[in-house]
Amino acid sequence: MRDEDEVRRLSTKMNRVVGANPGFRADVDDACQAAWLELLSRRPSLRDSSGLAGWLTTVARRHALRAAENRARVQFVDDSQLDTYEPADSPEEETLASELAAALWRAVEKFPERHRRMMLLLAHCPELRHDQLAAELGISPSSVSRIRHRCLAVLRRRLESEGFGYP
Repeated sequence: MRDEDEVRRLSTKMNRVVGANPGFRADVDDACQAAWLELLSRRPSLRDSSGLAGWLTTVARRHALRAAENRARVQFVDDSQLDTYEPADSPEEETLASELAAALWRAVEKFPERHRRMMLLLAHCPELRHDQLAAELGISPSSVSRIRHRCLAVLRRRLESEGFGYP
């Protein structure tokens, strides 16, 4: 019972001292809880037990200060900018995109060498014209469209067979 009374007394003191700063009032409870957790996790070396209250209060104040600084770093967006704001992809969308990319390149790996090179050039050098692609691949410029169409059709079928659909 004595320990519980001491914990209540120290908690009340921490709350009052940290909460005395108006900028910390929103974070008092979290800061005090963090101070208790820090006490339990890393046992400070105090010369006497009377220093515990000061140590806890200092730690709680530092936690409240960090929380207030983090809150101050948040940048709010003007209503006028909301139309141009694009939210980041969700983790699910990112995972699906990465799985699709991996499946795509696995499918390209199965292509014959010339077709695989064409897919790599199309993906990494989209600015190349037909005649440049033809020269790079060693084929006639009139064959570029036909081979590209064939490669993309095979690629689509392979991806669909793995469960990836085309919108």
